[in-house]
Amino acid sequence: MLDCISRAYHRHLVPRVGRVAFLATIWVAGTGPTLAIDRVYTNASNSAVSGEITVANRKSVSVKTGGSTQDFPADQVKKILFEGDPTPLTNAREFALDGQYDQALPLLQSIDLSSLKRDIVKADVAYLQALSMGELALAGKGDKGAAAKAALDFVIKNPDSWHYYSAARLLGDLALAMKSFDNASKYYESLRTAPSVETKIQSVYLTGVTHLEKGDLAAAMADFDKVAGVSVQSVEAARLQRLAKAGKAVAMARSGKASEGIELVKTLIADLNQTDVELAAKIYNAQGANYEAAGDVEGAIMAYLHTHLMFSSQPSTHAQALAKLVQLWPKVGKPERAAEAKQELQQRYPGLGG
Repeated sequence: MLDCISRAYHRHLVPRVGRVAFLATIWVAGTGPTLAIDRVYTNASNSAVSGEITVANRKSVSVKTGGSTQDFPADQVKKILFEGDPTPLTNAREFALDGQYDQALPLLQSIDLSSLKRDIVKADVAYLQALSMGELALAGKGDKGAAAKAALDFVIKNPDSWHYYSAARLLGDLALAMKSFDNASKYYESLRTAPSVETKIQSVYLTGVTHLEKGDLAAAMADFDKVAGVSVQSVEAARLQRLAKAGKAVAMARSGKASEGIELVKTLIADLNQTDVELAAKIYNAQGANYEAAGDVEGAIMAYLHTHLMFSSQPSTHAQALAKLVQLWPKVGKPERAAEAKQELQQRYPGLGG
C-alpha cells in the first residue's frame, strides 16, 4: 500500500512541483534587476567587447563578460555604446568620432538629460558636447572661451571619468589656441599620469608644441628629441615620433637651421603614409616653413599648396597654410592668388582668418 502511494506521489506531485519551480524561476528572473549590456571599443580593435561595465574611471574600463573580466586603459578606449542609448546620442557620437562636430552638437543639445537613467551616459553626453564645442572653436567656428568653460565644467563635475585625459587634452589645445601657454603646459603635463605609454609620450610631444608656439625653441627641440628617442612598441607611439620630428623641423626653420630642417622633412616625406592627413599636413607645413626660412619662396608655396589641395580636412594646418599663401603669393607676382586664399581663409575659418 505504501509503495502504491509513493509511486502515485512521484507520478503526479513531483512533475507539478517541477512546473511550479520553473514558473517561479521565470517570475524571479523577470522581476529582478536587469544588467545593462554595453559595448566597448578600443583604439586597438574595431571589434566590440560586450558585457557589464564594472569599472569606468580615469585609469581603466573593466567589462565583465560571462565569468571573466577584461580591463582596458581608459585612455585607450575609443567609444562605449551604452545599452538603451537614445538615437540622437548614438548618431552624435559617430558624427563626433568622424570629426563632423557641426552635425554632432545640435543632436547632443536636443537630448533630454532627465530621460537618461545612468550617470555614465549623462557624462558621455556632457563630454561629447564639450568636445564638439571645443573642436569647432579650434576650427574658428565657435567661441574658444565658452568651449574651454564647457570642458572645464565637465572635468570639475566628472573628475574620475574615463574621458578625463581626452578632456585634459582638449583644454590644453584650447589654451594653446588662446596663447595661454602656462595653462596649456599644465593641461598637457597632466597627461603624464595617464595609464598608457602612448598618452605619456603625447604629453611630452604636446609640451614641445607649446614651447614651440611660445618661442622657446631650445626647450621645444629638447622635448621633440625626447619623444623621437623613446623605444616604442606601438603604431600610435611611432606616429607620435614622426609628429615630433615634424615639430622639430619647424623649430629648425625658426632657429636658422633651415638646411637641416629641409633634410629632416625629406626623410619624413619619404616614409609618409598619405592617408594620415593630420601628420601629412604638419609635415608639408614644416617643409613650407623651412623653404621660406631658406629664402625659397616658390618651394614654400608648393609645400603649403600641397597642404591646401590635399589635406584641407585638417582645420588648423589648412588655415595655417592658407595664411602663409596669403603672404607668399604676392612675392611671386600673384596678388590675385593671395586674395583667393584670403577669401577662403575667412569663409572657412572665420575665427582664424581674421
